Amino acid sequence: MARLRFLNAGESHGPALDVIVEGLPAGLVIDHEALVADLERRQRAFGAGGRMKIERDRAEISSGVIAGRTTGAPIAMRIVNRDWENWRDKTIEPMTTPRPGHADLTGAVKYGYDDLRLSLERASARETATRVAVGALCKQLLGIFDIEVGGYVVALGQQTFESPMSTERAVYSERARVARSNDLCVPDTQAYARARAEVEAAIDAKDTLGGTYDVFAVGLPVGLGSHVHWDRKLDGRLAQALVSIQAMKGVTFGPAFENAALRGTQVHDEFVRADDGAIRRTSNRAGGLEGGMTTGEPLVARVAMKPIATTLNPLMSVDLVTGEARPTTYERSDISAVPRAVPIGEAMMAFVLADALLEKLGGDSIDELRSRFDTLRRSHLDDLEMHGKRWRFDGGEVT
Repeated sequence: MARLRFLNAGESHGPALDVIVEGLPAGLVIDHEALVADLERRQRAFGAGGRMKIERDRAEISSGVIAGRTTGAPIAMRIVNRDWENWRDKTIEPMTTPRPGHADLTGAVKYGYDDLRLSLERASARETATRVAVGALCKQLLGIFDIEVGGYVVALGQQTFESPMSTERAVYSERARVARSNDLCVPDTQAYARARAEVEAAIDAKDTLGGTYDVFAVGLPVGLGSHVHWDRKLDGRLAQALVSIQAMKGVTFGPAFENAALRGTQVHDEFVRADDGAIRRTSNRAGGLEGGMTTGEPLVARVAMKPIATTLNPLMSVDLVTGEARPTTYERSDISAVPRAVPIGEAMMAFVLADALLEKLGGDSIDELRSRFDTLRRSHLDDLEMHGKRWRFDGGEVT
């Protein structure tokens, strides 16, 4: 059973977004500036739609934090929708033509809606603001143990930015630092002009762009997750969380599809013994996960995002009132949301990893967690007590 969970509520154009997160230990000092910074990253990107010029996302914490520290009780947060003032007294035109690529039609079929906007309001990625707020708290928990979560864009449309796998923490930290310094979240300043030109071309074409991005975690201990049940495998838990984000259509760990085309001897990370007795890998093609558990190497997930489904150039659809063919009506949206998706992906990774860490350590307070973290086994000869003897499954005597 998960130690950590959250439940959010709210509509895209409703008064506010609310979220309750339960399971954070007592004694975590909350850094409000870091929380705001992540919410701002979710809003800031070249190619973002007009909605982001209206909103100024701030998470108001109303419970579970006293005198700046978590109490161990559920934490409630609210993010006000400033656009609500533009919608509260507005007469809503009927929405009866489903947009390809959205939840409009499937939501109406499932729930029996008589207007497609009821699907749109909850299916909107606006709700991810609450995920980023929760993720910011989880990052702060992980940071106590020197675990860093970050991300950067790997491709925008046809433009790709070299980001090979590495065993070095500093490589990922530097990519994330550079990505945070620009409004397209690319990890290579020399590639920024290419990335911007790709978005500008999509703007001129009145179209949208997809892409891929990496989210990573460095400083993880060995053994988060488990191999003993399918639903405890960490790669499965991470994949579900990352693909649950709107418009995400795929996730890999390490260069998975490249690995699939190679021979086994070209793929698997070989072990070596370091001078200090640590057992280390010479590469990180596994992406930091083996057998559903962390290896201690950088954990790297690559996420594929489809182009935003709301396009200025209309697509053909069917009016559900008349049954006649009809082009879609444009709803305000982004040209490319890939850079804005990065902090959302980070948030979901941080949430899953924080849950896995709490599962591993147990305890209800930061002090308890710290003491238990320091005693975790490592991939080190001193921690691996191999008896080196023959044995039998039935426990009988070996002759």
